[in-house]
Amino acid sequence: MTKQKFIGIDLFSGAGGMSTGAIAVGIEVRVAVEIDKYAAITYKANHPDTLMLNEDIRNVNINGFCKAGKNDIKILFGGPPCQGFSTSNQKTRTRENEKNWLFKDYLRITKEQLPDWIIVENVKGIIQTENGFFFEKINSELTKLGYTTSYAVLNAADYGVPQVRNRVFIVGSLHGINFSFPEPNTIKRISVNDAISDLPILKSGSKYSELDYFTDFQNKYQKVMRKGSAKSVNNFVSANSNTVLKRYKHIPQGGNWQDIPPKLMENYKDFTRCHTGIYHRLKADNPSVVIGNYRKNMLIHPEEDRGLSVREAARIQSFPDTFHFYGSIGFQQQQVGNSVPPLLAKEIFKSISQLT
Repeated sequence: MTKQKFIGIDLFSGAGGMSTGAIAVGIEVRVAVEIDKYAAITYKANHPDTLMLNEDIRNVNINGFCKAGKNDIKILFGGPPCQGFSTSNQKTRTRENEKNWLFKDYLRITKEQLPDWIIVENVKGIIQTENGFFFEKINSELTKLGYTTSYAVLNAADYGVPQVRNRVFIVGSLHGINFSFPEPNTIKRISVNDAISDLPILKSGSKYSELDYFTDFQNKYQKVMRKGSAKSVNNFVSANSNTVLKRYKHIPQGGNWQDIPPKLMENYKDFTRCHTGIYHRLKADNPSVVIGNYRKNMLIHPEEDRGLSVREAARIQSFPDTFHFYGSIGFQQQQVGNSVPPLLAKEIFKSISQLT
């Protein structure tokens, strides 16, 4: 008897956060699609057995690349670009934003492949954008294709990720299965300190591809992240001006730009209008705030007067240390920030595998 396989297709894959979670539970990810050159390079370097199509999804044809056996379970997953749905992006949260319509190609490929399961990930803002138009459209189109859908807003911090990151997941079954999302664990959350305290001490502008760890692993999370890795990699920190470094010194853990003396903010046209997330210093004993565009937001290390390194941000996203990022520091930071936390994805894939 042929052993049943779980076969994956990753659309809008980015660097491969969802694929990393899928592979961790035994899913064979056959094909990934990603338009960004450097994210595709990172994906391929870390998932060499997956066919990476570095193309515009509107030009992609998956047929022939993902054949499944009679008893195999096919899962299509990914997150259409979410910038247009973000609640912080009021200018393009409309039907006129072309990127907001890329989900149509997600649905096109779903119709072509008719996978047993489908997972759509996005920011929470998609539920409110255009009074829920896009969210309802995705659900209704999946229903027309025969899928039984469920959705939930999940906080990554409830699933072993050291970060408060709320995301919407729509999960659909082609076989009428009502999916139950994994139960959250709100009792013991992983803190920033739990995640990164063993990593090297760095300075603003550090550029070290490899360094020894600062200490032996100090907890289970660090042990899991370091499995198979002898060194800390991607120890790259954005270089900041002396003025910015002086600002950092005034900000306590949990504080932000409001703790900076006004005389150090004189180059801003009106610094009182800064977003509360700007110049936020992470709390060591709490999960991190969202790791998004953490360079632009000037997220600060909890103990050191500098921004986060790529590896620290990757740890907070729950990428294992064996996962290497490629491209300039800016591209690496973007890849980390845009990713679905692998441990969060893993929990969803694990729940699906237990239902089939």
